[in-house]
Amino acid sequence: MIVAFSVTPLGVGEDVGEYVADAVRVVRESGLPHRTDAMFTSVEGEWDEVMDVVKRAVAAVEARAPRVSLVLKADIRPGVRDGLTSKVETVERILAAE
Repeated sequence: MIVAFSVTPLGVGEDVGEYVADAVRVVRESGLPHRTDAMFTSVEGEWDEVMDVVKRAVAAVEARAPRVSLVLKADIRPGVRDGLTSKVETVERILAAE
């Protein structure tokens, strides 16, 4: 399973980098495969372990912000491993062949 999620603190002003870093730190410390870009952090693993990471990332932001917004998208595909890499490689291979 791959989950792409975004945790946004509300009520703390425009500069939210420190809060987002708290969430990303949780993901990195989880040991699960992950990627972070300007909009989302994606994490790959089994249902319970991925959702636990998301929950702890939200809690890390919630500890310092009065309100938290969570956006989450999941690709639930049992038996698939290394989807974070293989999905991108497939697209790159198609584009390279053009």
